[in-house]
Amino acid sequence: MGLHDNDSARDGNAPPPGDQDTTMSIEKIFEAKEVPSWKDQITVRALVVALVLGVLFSFIVMKLNLTTGIIPSLNVSAGLLGFFFIKTWTKLIEKVGLLKQPFTRQENTVIQTCVVATSGIAFSGGFGSYLFGMSEVVAKQSSESNYANNIKNPSLGWIIGFLFIVSFLGLFSVVPLRKIMVIKFKLTYPSGTATAHLINSFHTPQGAKLAKKQVRALGKFFSFSFLWGFFQWFFTAGDDCGFVNFPSFGLKAYQNKFYFDFSATYVGVGMICPYLINISLLLGAILSWGIMWPLIETRKGVWYSADLSDSSLHGIQGYRVFIGIAMILGDGLYNFVKVLTHTLIALQKQLKNKESRTVLPVNTSSPDSTPPPLTYDDQRRTELFLKDQIPTWFAIAGYVIVAVISIITLPFIFHQLKWYYILVIYIIAPILAFCNAYGCGLTDWSLASTYGKLAIFTIGAWAGSANGGVLAGLAACGVMMNIVSTASDLMQDFKTGYMTLASPRSMFVSQIIGTAMGCVISPCVFWLFYKAFPGLGTPDSQYPAPYALVYRNMSILGVEGFHSLPDHCLTLCYAFFAAAIAINGIRDAVGKKWARYIPLPMAMAIPFYLGAYFAIDMCVGSLILFVWQKVNKAKADAFGPAVASGLICGDGIWTLPSSILALAQVSPPICMKFLSRQMNAKVDTFLSS
Repeated sequence: MGLHDNDSARDGNAPPPGDQDTTMSIEKIFEAKEVPSWKDQITVRALVVALVLGVLFSFIVMKLNLTTGIIPSLNVSAGLLGFFFIKTWTKLIEKVGLLKQPFTRQENTVIQTCVVATSGIAFSGGFGSYLFGMSEVVAKQSSESNYANNIKNPSLGWIIGFLFIVSFLGLFSVVPLRKIMVIKFKLTYPSGTATAHLINSFHTPQGAKLAKKQVRALGKFFSFSFLWGFFQWFFTAGDDCGFVNFPSFGLKAYQNKFYFDFSATYVGVGMICPYLINISLLLGAILSWGIMWPLIETRKGVWYSADLSDSSLHGIQGYRVFIGIAMILGDGLYNFVKVLTHTLIALQKQLKNKESRTVLPVNTSSPDSTPPPLTYDDQRRTELFLKDQIPTWFAIAGYVIVAVISIITLPFIFHQLKWYYILVIYIIAPILAFCNAYGCGLTDWSLASTYGKLAIFTIGAWAGSANGGVLAGLAACGVMMNIVSTASDLMQDFKTGYMTLASPRSMFVSQIIGTAMGCVISPCVFWLFYKAFPGLGTPDSQYPAPYALVYRNMSILGVEGFHSLPDHCLTLCYAFFAAAIAINGIRDAVGKKWARYIPLPMAMAIPFYLGAYFAIDMCVGSLILFVWQKVNKAKADAFGPAVASGLICGDGIWTLPSSILALAQVSPPICMKFLSRQMNAKVDTFLSS
């Protein structure tokens, strides 16, 4: 869940897609350089660097997953670090006269693909959503459907097995369509295109110089962020201790989750995410924690029992969770219908105008107009893209074999998930994977989590409450999300490979290798968090995993209906569901010029459960970038993503030593806590007595 990869900010130092041909031919710059064979593009050094970066980014994505669920694009940092490591490696080997193969942009693309595939499993694996939502920790927060057949606690063995079974199907499902999507339909795939521009720029003389400076900036802020995390650790000896609980706007605001928690990670995320997302988060926090929840709490004892704790879903927590779910579902439904309609209309136009070879998306050219001649870049790229084919029989056979293995083995992991549920999913999944990959190529919007929610409601309701429907729905969500997510990711990689002359075979193989790495690395990283932080998944924990509770309650709603909600909660849910659809409709109706001033319902819903603290961090990041752009726009555009990536990576990697310290039972020496004047006087009196 969250603003994962496709929904986030674009890479700052990549030129906009489409600009290259009007200024200069990229491929003419590289004309003298020989393109290595697909086997030579996948080098041992590339895979070693991809493994190291895969571990780094898995920690970062896991931390974001378990805190807020907002995951920005990390393409800039993956590209920069991959370029830096291999460039350093080749220079050292060249000095001793042992360099056999120079570093190419194709090898850079392999690293990028492998790293994104590895860290992508940390998202699609559901460690902060459907998978952890099965656990007893999350089930205890909801009094409904807490039977043993609706609970499955995490275990390293079955998680790794589950991911290996379900994570490869999506790769086989869209391989036969790569030529149609990339060459024939000429879909844009903005994230893949931006990544390709980034990699191409690194390997030009001017781009290499800029990349070195960007790596230096990333390194500085990585060090600062890591040391800042280390410094903060010393003050966290007890509950509610440390800078993360600093009541920046006063104790009353702090009680309502309004404070700046000094998180370098979310300041960095705020610098990467568009301004509109950050403002939407802040508006959602003000609406919920600033207005709605205080008002609803005045009805305590009337709308819900006064004896209930704040964490009970029959009390105030029920309003926080279910109204947020209503907004997420409203936004998801609107965008699902919108993207699906856009996809079907565009596909119909493409097929209708097959003879005239109309390029999608159609903007100004009429269907009867003569198609423009191919540029040198397009000719060169098409020639090499079609050179190394992946046989269609191989993709179909791979899909069928993996599907059969999955249908046989998955019921042993989840006995509630019957083999015929899985069969139905695998029959429908290729169609949904195609729709998602096609829609992603047009809009850059992946609806993987929306398709996952569709599986929650359909399979959960089919299974029924008595037969473990809640767990069956969550497991089905995992199966569907993994297929659809990896399919659109692979197609983005094919587009990147097309524009960097990387072979489709090397892209496919590196995606397979990266996915396999992720199936081992991500569960191990999650297990480290799970064992090191005992309160993980609880509302007041450092890692509350908010979407785990959200996904579990979606599954409960799908199985048991709405009777468990507190008074008037359903009415408010209907209102916010309708409001999410209406706001999205207004955004599309007014056009891009005015839509940038209208908040995003999906982003507004996230703080409903969590509070405002991370939204304030992200707005601070936005403010830093805004001021920087006003002072020196060129420098901010060039170095902003690198600085943000350094802040995210440093704080993210600090979780590794902090987890090890927690496992070794090494406690911080100091507790820094903030008390009101009255409470402080009571403490002083107690101590003096």
